[in-house]
Parts: sequence; C-alpha cells; structure tokens
Amino acid sequence: MKLDTKRTMLVGLAFMTISAFWQLYNNEIPLMLEKLIGNKNLVINFIMSLDNISALVLLPFFGTLSDKTHTTIGKRMPYIIIGTVLSVIFMLVLPFSYKYRKTVIFFIAIIGVLLSMSVYRSPAVALMPDVTPKPLRSKGNAVINLMGAIGIIFVQLLTLVLKGEKNYTLLFVIISSFMIISLVTMCVKIDENKLVSMMPPEEETEEERVNRINAGVKVHASVKKSLIFLFISVFLWFMAYSAIETNYSRYASDIWGLDNGTYVLPMLFGSLVALISFLPIGTVSQKFGRKPTIIVSLIILFSAVFITSFISHYSIIIYLLFGLVGISWAALNVNSYPMVVEMSKGADVGKYTGLYYTFSMAAQIATPLVTGLLFDLLPMGLRILFPYSAFFLIVALITMIFVRHGNGANEHELELLLEKKNVQHDTQADEFNGVDVGPDDDVINNIQ
Repeated sequence: MKLDTKRTMLVGLAFMTISAFWQLYNNEIPLMLEKLIGNKNLVINFIMSLDNISALVLLPFFGTLSDKTHTTIGKRMPYIIIGTVLSVIFMLVLPFSYKYRKTVIFFIAIIGVLLSMSVYRSPAVALMPDVTPKPLRSKGNAVINLMGAIGIIFVQLLTLVLKGEKNYTLLFVIISSFMIISLVTMCVKIDENKLVSMMPPEEETEEERVNRINAGVKVHASVKKSLIFLFISVFLWFMAYSAIETNYSRYASDIWGLDNGTYVLPMLFGSLVALISFLPIGTVSQKFGRKPTIIVSLIILFSAVFITSFISHYSIIIYLLFGLVGISWAALNVNSYPMVVEMSKGADVGKYTGLYYTFSMAAQIATPLVTGLLFDLLPMGLRILFPYSAFFLIVALITMIFVRHGNGANEHELELLLEKKNVQHDTQADEFNGVDVGPDDDVINNIQ
C-alpha cells in the first residue's frame, strides 16, 4: 500500500490556505490595530486571543457537524467551500476599512473572518484521514503539514516583496486570490464521495488491539504524575512561544525598526530551518529519546530567547537566534504529543489527547492577555516580551525534569506491568503482551 502523494497534496490545499491566513493575520493585524487604536496593548492582545477563544467552542462544533453531514459533494467540502468564501469576503474588507480608518467596520470584519475560518478548519483537517487508508495516515499528515509550511512561507515571502503596510490592499487581495484558486483546484480535482467510497474496510491495527485489550486499565500513579508535569510544561512553553508569535511583528517594528515588511526576514529564516529539521529531529529523538531531546531543545530555546532580549537594534545575529528558535520549537512539537500517547492506555488516549490540547490552547488564550497587561503597566513596554518568554521557558525546563515516563514503547510496556499485578487480564491479553504477570519485580525495578 502506497500513499497517493499528489492526491494528498490536493487535499492539503485547504490546510495550506488556513496556514497562510493565520500567518497573515498574526503578522499584520497587530500592526493595523496599533495604528487604528494606538498602543492599547491589552485591547490589541485581547483581540488577538479571540481566535483561540472561539476555537475552543466552534472547532469541535463544526467538526462534529461535518461528521453528520451528507451531500452530493461530500461531508467536508461544503464547509470548506462556504468557510473559504466567507473568509475571503471578510479578509478583503480588512485592508479597505483600515485604509479609510473605518474602525467599527474593521472590528466587524475581524469577527466575521474569525467565525468564517472556524467553519472550515476542523473539516479541512478531517478530510485527509477520510480519504487516506489508516496505515498511511501518518505519512499523509506529514504531507499536510508540509502544505501548511508552504502556505506560511508564501505569505512571509509575499509580505517581504510587497513591503508590508505600503501595499496592504494588494497583500490581502493576492492572499485571498491564493485561497480562492486553491479552493477551485480542490473542487475540480477532489471528488470527496468517490474517494471515500474507494477506501478499503478498516482493519484493527496492532495499536488499536493493544488499546482494546488494555482498555479500563488505570494509568499508574507514577505515570500520571509524569503526565501532569508534561501538561504543565506544555502550558508553560506555549505561554512563552505564543507571546512571541502574537507580538513579534510589533516588537520587530517598534524596537528593531524593521518596517515595510522586512520584519518577516528573521521569521522566514526560522520557518525554513524548522521545515528542514523535522526529519533529523525524528532521527535524533529515536536515538536519544524524547525527554532528552525536549530538555536540550528547551535549553536552546531559552538561550536564544534570553539573548534576544538584549538585542536593541537589528543585527545579523537575530537570524542565528531565530534559526535556533525554529529548530527547538519544532523538536518540542515533534516529541511532546507522542509522549502523551505513550503514557496513555486504551480508552484514556482520547482523554489525555484532549487534555494536551486544552493546556496548549489555554496558554494561547492567556498569554496575549498577560503580555498586553504587562506592556501597559510596565515602563519597559514591549521590551518585556523576550524576558517574559525566557521566564516561562526556564520554568518549563524545571517542570520537564520531573517527567519520568513516555520515552519509548518498551518503557510503556513495562510500566503496564505495575497495573497487571492488580488487574486480571484474559489469556489472550497475556499472550499478546508476552509477559508473565507474576515474577516481574526485577524488571519493574530496573525501569524506576
């Protein structure tokens, strides 16, 4: 069985437009708001957190709604079409309302575009597994993420060429056209119902069989403790990184003097480094373990952010620092969620996956508000950004040290023995796991 890469890339066009939009939104909206309402940092950052607030409710809603939808063009495509078209309409209102200083219309357009994007974000992500055989979905997900990276880099390059604010209208028009062209290509090339009908019957995978056998087995106390510290670490490093992501364009413009779109250069370099580092990171993580990779990544990320806090003028060293930010942030994302899955058992996988995204989303909602308040209250203003992020990263490094599990499949299998002393499994489960539930004390002791 081989992945149809071309078809997966076509399916990934929707995710590419989503990534392109959010890169444009995070880049330009803070700068536009600053010009419209002044340096009201808390208000600006509250508006920038609205997408994450709405996502908590609207993404699950539209994802579930699309599950129950059946039309002649499929169950995901109607939402992708409607959401993309509405998003483009509201996107085009933004630069014109900004140009003519129609603040009320500008805010209405922001609300409209956030709601419109929520319509198709979940259906767009769900389309790939709908039309991809289960064994190939990991590879399919890699292709989808590659398409997302292409969308991000496209926006960064375009912003640089058009010199940002000098050509806001053209910038928004081109990206809107990019989204519409991608949508039309999907409509022409992707027959969702046909592709779904071609999917082979799904057989139970080895992982699902293990989950079914182990369903109901409680996570051991020591593993649960590791999960708690991992979730706290995830919250902390998202507090750090999302603060930079939300406020970077204003910081680079006001502190480093990078205007006319040149502020995207360090970001672009960081994105390219992250893009080419995903495969090597996977190899390194497999060889040395997930936790050591995360620890080293946090040290690198903290060092880069901490040093950046002392840079008051544009310098070539910024590119080196943002390259380190890109590769270390990629390493955190590559390894953290698999650790959650590794420590989860059976029916708990879904539960702890939900908690993982809850902690990360909570940080993305909280950190714009906290930084906005600090910018307004402290005399340092925007200059507190990188010290703020460095603080959360060093605390994340400390909490991550207390994570003792989730480093690999063998450890997960052995930890399960702790519970098997108290839980009676059937013969099939014991044969499948290949363990003797009696004399396993020595084995357990060796992994403590």
